[in-house]
Amino acid sequence: MPGKRLQGIFTPNMVPLDGRGRIHEEELRRLVEWLIEKGVTGIYPNGSTGEFTRFSFEERKEIVRIVADQARGRVPILAGAAEANIDMVLEACRYYADLGCTAAAICGPYYYKLSEASVEEYFAELARRSPLDIVLYNIPQFSNEISIPTVVRLCDFPRIVGIKDSSRDMPRFLNLMNQVQPRRPDFSCLIGTEEMLMPALIMGADGGTIASSGVVPEVVMKLYRLTLEGRWEEARKIQFGLLDLINAMLFDIEFPEGFRVGVSLRGFQMGQSRQKLSPRSQCDVERVRHHIHCLLSEHGVVEEPPEGCALPGRPQPSGITEEQVRAIVQAVVAKLRQEGRV
Repeated sequence: MPGKRLQGIFTPNMVPLDGRGRIHEEELRRLVEWLIEKGVTGIYPNGSTGEFTRFSFEERKEIVRIVADQARGRVPILAGAAEANIDMVLEACRYYADLGCTAAAICGPYYYKLSEASVEEYFAELARRSPLDIVLYNIPQFSNEISIPTVVRLCDFPRIVGIKDSSRDMPRFLNLMNQVQPRRPDFSCLIGTEEMLMPALIMGADGGTIASSGVVPEVVMKLYRLTLEGRWEEARKIQFGLLDLINAMLFDIEFPEGFRVGVSLRGFQMGQSRQKLSPRSQCDVERVRHHIHCLLSEHGVVEEPPEGCALPGRPQPSGITEEQVRAIVQAVVAKLRQEGRV
């Protein structure tokens, strides 16, 4: 039977990789432990920030196994189960249920465009067969949208216990809550866009899956607590203060490289993504690293970089040539090889 209502901040954790691009289990366990110690409400493995598409099905199951084993029931686990077909989704749900996970987050079918009726039937079939509670994951940028009328009908299934909305559409989220909550008061509405966390909480959201909570968990949790306590002026300052950091990590370089930089600056060995970056993109990572470092220092979670943070605001375009980019990349790679990281 469905468990208790999902509330709070769930962290879509990144996955550290070793020098050969494999899951770095020891570092992943250390990251999970750190997040729990910093007070996040729950962990959300296999989310977008966790690069779930870049791992195999067996690796995704292994990631959840490690996270759940390290958490040992201290926080709820919302396990991403966005697989390519319904049988694999159900296999994942059964496995995650055996691990003691709280619920599975499942987006609409992706790649092929489906009708609203087919999306509804997909989730209805999952609700009838899954041994684990389901949180709908609406991310229309990458999968079939789960429309508000569809969510309203699906909330009649007890196994479907909530929704994570990453549409970046605040009016849609408010209309969703307005239509679903009177019909199903225990249905959890989680925002997946951190720029809207405080407004969503004020309007009655249950919490969110917040990527920046994997980098500055103490700051995001403080924002969450202050908002719930009605200390809105203090919360407002933190919400606005997070915007520069969020924008730098999310938009200044290819996603989710900014978050990898952020987590590494908090002291974790994240390794390199399995997605190879162009020389220009690698140069951008190095350029933005200093900016993110300065923003983290402004939040008081790391020391200011040795070279200082004299220039306020976003980093300026480098304006360097492709030859200079290649030279910088070669120097960076040589240093990484010297350190045994590649």
